[in-house]
Amino acid sequence: MKRLLLILVASLTFALPSATAQIYAKLNALYAVVGVVNPQVEAVVAPHSTIAVDATFSPWRSVGGRHLFFGMFNGEYRYYFKGATNGFYAAFNAGGMGFDIHKPQLFKDGKFLSFPDKYGKGFGLIVGLCAGYQYHFAERWTLDAFLGVGFLRSWYNGYNPDGSVIMHPQGHEDYLHPDPFNGSSEIMPFKAGLSIGYRIFNPKRL
Repeated sequence: MKRLLLILVASLTFALPSATAQIYAKLNALYAVVGVVNPQVEAVVAPHSTIAVDATFSPWRSVGGRHLFFGMFNGEYRYYFKGATNGFYAAFNAGGMGFDIHKPQLFKDGKFLSFPDKYGKGFGLIVGLCAGYQYHFAERWTLDAFLGVGFLRSWYNGYNPDGSVIMHPQGHEDYLHPDPFNGSSEIMPFKAGLSIGYRIFNPKRL
């Protein structure tokens, strides 16, 4: 965890014009409750603007027989309407992910959340928009609530419940030769949470 946070801080440090920028380290409390690690580092770059990097890691190779093992890395630009790190903001982000998961399905077969029997292993790219609100409750501490929706393009192999590769995935049925490597595009929520942040560097006067 400490190593991951240092990597995030280093990524921002190289991107910033000044090492004296105001920088916050955060941890998503909602994800932590279910055992998913989601640290973030955010730095002020202008009176209304910040940039942030975050990583999400789920260590759950199997939960009730369902694969939920994945990692994601995102970069984000935020514009705060009131002032950097205060109040409502809108954001643009982009990143990538690797996964070994049973893909969650919403509102299918009369269920709010369900999982198919088959699972996939692969990687993907994400671009999206996010909205949130950040509140300062002490000199150095903040609460950051957010929700992001994005366009996900993924490439993967599908697997049957017994672990065998699906050689003729949907859309490949008429191929002359078996081609298990598949792809999909979709718009979906990809980040949400309530992060607790702490200012780790003194603020820069802007």
